[in-house]
Amino acid sequence: MVSKESCRNEIRAAIRQLSDRCLYSAAKWAGEQLVGIEQDPSNFTPSNTRFQRGSSSIRRRFSTSESITTPQPSVGFSQAVTPLPEEDEVIDGDLYLLAKSYFDCREYRRASHVLRDQMSNKSVFLRCYALYLAGEKRKEEEMIELEGPLGKSDAINRELVSLERELSALKRSGAIDSFGLYLYGVVLKEKGNESLARASLVESVNSYPWNWSAWSELQSLCTSIEILNSLNLSNHWMKEFFLANAYQELRMHTESLAKYDYLQGIFSFSNYIQAQTAKAQYSLREFDQVEIMFEDLLRNDPYRVEDMDLYSNVLYAKEACAALSYLAHKVFLTDKYRPESCCIIGNYYSLKGQHEKAVMYFRRALKLNKKYLSAWTLMGHEYVEMKNTPAAIDAYRRAVDINPCDYRAWYGLGQAYEMMGMPFYALHYFRKSIFFLPNDSRLWIAMAKCYQTEQLYMLEEAIKCYKRAVNCTDTEGIALNQLAKLHQKLGRNEEAAFYFEKDLERMDAEGLEGPNMFEALVFLATHFKTHKKFEEAEVYCTRLLDYSGPEKEKAKSLLRGIRMAQTGFPSMDIEHFPL
Repeated sequence: MVSKESCRNEIRAAIRQLSDRCLYSAAKWAGEQLVGIEQDPSNFTPSNTRFQRGSSSIRRRFSTSESITTPQPSVGFSQAVTPLPEEDEVIDGDLYLLAKSYFDCREYRRASHVLRDQMSNKSVFLRCYALYLAGEKRKEEEMIELEGPLGKSDAINRELVSLERELSALKRSGAIDSFGLYLYGVVLKEKGNESLARASLVESVNSYPWNWSAWSELQSLCTSIEILNSLNLSNHWMKEFFLANAYQELRMHTESLAKYDYLQGIFSFSNYIQAQTAKAQYSLREFDQVEIMFEDLLRNDPYRVEDMDLYSNVLYAKEACAALSYLAHKVFLTDKYRPESCCIIGNYYSLKGQHEKAVMYFRRALKLNKKYLSAWTLMGHEYVEMKNTPAAIDAYRRAVDINPCDYRAWYGLGQAYEMMGMPFYALHYFRKSIFFLPNDSRLWIAMAKCYQTEQLYMLEEAIKCYKRAVNCTDTEGIALNQLAKLHQKLGRNEEAAFYFEKDLERMDAEGLEGPNMFEALVFLATHFKTHKKFEEAEVYCTRLLDYSGPEKEKAKSLLRGIRMAQTGFPSMDIEHFPL
């Protein structure tokens, strides 16, 4: 078992090593987990009590995981022993310090040049990493210079070939460490060799599990549960973070929440775990709970911008204009040139109906990060609102290129082609979205509507889709109403009555009224009258009398017909029967 103190010591050493190799994102992530470990009460001081946010607050965050049955450790995790690597800065000395200084000033080629004759593992990694980033920097410059429609460009990192050659030679000779394996995996991934990239990254994280950047790259290559299960990973607590994140990306939200609940055994106050839990709850459409969690997160980390774009999506869905305005103003003052900030401001303008301004901010986010998935998807939504379907399709395709598993982009493409009156294409894209998110009723309803179009008119297939939507908890009740109407159209009145009754029960439970209720009451009254079930028919007719206008007149007419059928005197004056 690994104790909290052991985890703390491991992370402290890892932060120093990651920072020394200029892997600052991984070092930042490790630092956030370090302060997420519950402090020893005997060591409380005024300076560190900030991280003891009160059990009521922190437990409230994760109240949604109470139903998860994964056992929660009280002391630590079991894992294989992985010794920290020995440092070798003495070998490199002044040249390494100079190269690191150049690197920190974003002078990547100078950093690489300084270390050209240094052969220690650390120097080789920094030299190759600096060369890789120099190539990325030049690629971004070429993308701006050669930019096509919606930012399309054929620019590539021209250092990949030489880097692959050098790193593969080092790997064959066994002169490469875990950080070199990480970079080799990144290079292979960029060149499209995903199988070798996965093998290199697995080797890297097994020998040095504290590099979150390596885990993140590995996760991006796990596009299916079969690939994930095939990985031969050593048993370490970092593996639990990886699996939790991988499950979330694969839409296995229950499993992901179970993993994060398990990790709280040590990382009780981790902002990262709270944000990831909120993401999972967002995917489960539990918006009220997500809003509470993000509010708590902002109280504890008021200048946080990361993940706040997801919070803005929640506020947008709830049409909380004032809260979204406050959030947009807050991130603008904190860091307005972050892609997340631009997306939040874009969401605000979209909610206000100012779609042109929203597109402007989503474009700004993409100028800051061409691979920012949310911006491409949200911009596609805005173009749909503006009825600019070609631009919407282009934006959604860019999103799919970045992440082929993103159901939102596939769904957006389906919507765009549906707007263009091309249901065959729309159906194809809706099927793709359902493949990645089979438990979302909205996707099944969208596909059913395609089957109902004049070009397809496959009503039996539409019925199957609506039934799947009902099983996926269609909160809007669209599926029940459509099932009733389709069965009515096909002359299956018994089935139609069944679904009309179900829909009526739902509307009664939710206190809803409207044309759907009137339609259901009329059909059921007529249906039961036809089958001589007069008592049931009268119940529905009586409910129709509560309406005014044509609904009431329809009820009167039905009641007269029922009374005449009961008495057997159709020629009698219907005005003699009290209503």
